[in-house]
Amino acid sequence: MLKFNKIETILEGAFIIEPVIFYDERGFFMETYNKKEFNKIGLNVDFVQDNHSKSSKGVLRGLHFQSKHSQGKLVRVIKGRVFDVAVDIRVGSPSFGQYYGVELSEKNKRMFYIPKGFAHGFLALEETEFVYKTTDYYYSAYDRGIRWNDPDINIKWPLDKIEDSRLIISEKDSKLPFLKDIELPFKYEK
Repeated sequence: MLKFNKIETILEGAFIIEPVIFYDERGFFMETYNKKEFNKIGLNVDFVQDNHSKSSKGVLRGLHFQSKHSQGKLVRVIKGRVFDVAVDIRVGSPSFGQYYGVELSEKNKRMFYIPKGFAHGFLALEETEFVYKTTDYYYSAYDRGIRWNDPDINIKWPLDKIEDSRLIISEKDSKLPFLKDIELPFKYEK
């Protein structure tokens, strides 16, 4: 029996992972990563860094990527919920410039694998703790991004779900360029 269920998305290489969860009167148990089991579902990567962030309701982070040392990411929520987004920025990809968004929460326990060559961001729908593994280290010199409201990507952020909270975006993220204004280092490889 597999310990993880892989759900394909419209973006080649990006997929949702649902862990098998064991519940009893004490609570629950689940594996969040198991190299052998991940290999069985086609995720043959090595993770080198774990990150953990906390965001207030209404915080929008992203869309981020590294121009060199591109990172694949395995993201999940351990408290709260987010609308998580990946954007394909691999030049020549059939889904170039398209996005996929999914709600991740402490309740659904889903994980989202975002491969190298994608920009990533999320909107905190409530106070949230967000954890993720990366396939390469963070290098501030190569930190790049795309504006969250790029009209060519046209992400349908669920802003109605933050109700009376205001949208909170860092100054850095609010000044990111649009996709059409960026020279992209990623080439699509089938």
